[in-house]
Amino acid sequence: MDEINILWHQLTDSETIIRSGLLVITLIVFAENGLFFAFFLPGDYLLFLTGVFGGTGVLKEPLSGLLASIFLAAVIGSLVGYLSGRFFGKSLENRPDSLFFKKKHLDSTREFFDKYGFMALVISRFLPVVRTFTPILAGISRMPWYSYLLLNVIGGGLWVGILVTSGYYLGQHFPWIINYVHYIILFFLGITTFTVIKGYLKMRQ
Repeated sequence: MDEINILWHQLTDSETIIRSGLLVITLIVFAENGLFFAFFLPGDYLLFLTGVFGGTGVLKEPLSGLLASIFLAAVIGSLVGYLSGRFFGKSLENRPDSLFFKKKHLDSTREFFDKYGFMALVISRFLPVVRTFTPILAGISRMPWYSYLLLNVIGGGLWVGILVTSGYYLGQHFPWIINYVHYIILFFLGITTFTVIKGYLKMRQ
């Protein structure tokens, strides 16, 4: 049990992931953007803190390298989600709930997708859980691949560009911010929780 708890901490703690290097960061981003069992992995604050660590020099890669690597991971991850929904959608919809899959996430994403249409692919990039399941649902609904690819690139570019770049320049100009990493994580968790609860209440209405 202790080993499982340690592994869980390593997978969900952004600072641990970032200090493991860019390869681990890109693998986490790839998984969280399209593999249904990876919806619990960190997303928004992982990108922001990667930028902060890059700006302060903890990560040695230049901003361009961070942006390119994480952008490709996000786009390819979402593409895998789309393809899995397109080819294995029925089995996913009939899959029983488990620790790493909740049908309610797919249902809430469907409502979100119905509300915002194709633009859900761009908006969902900034919403945890929904970000993971939207590509899958786009595949299940057999959204045209060229439309999906365009919106996937736009959404991925905005998500990665805004969060990583803002974190990078904050870290570069205010290096002491790295001492307050945990407060930044709490801030993002607060925003994320508020967004999810607000969206849930709206859907209930």
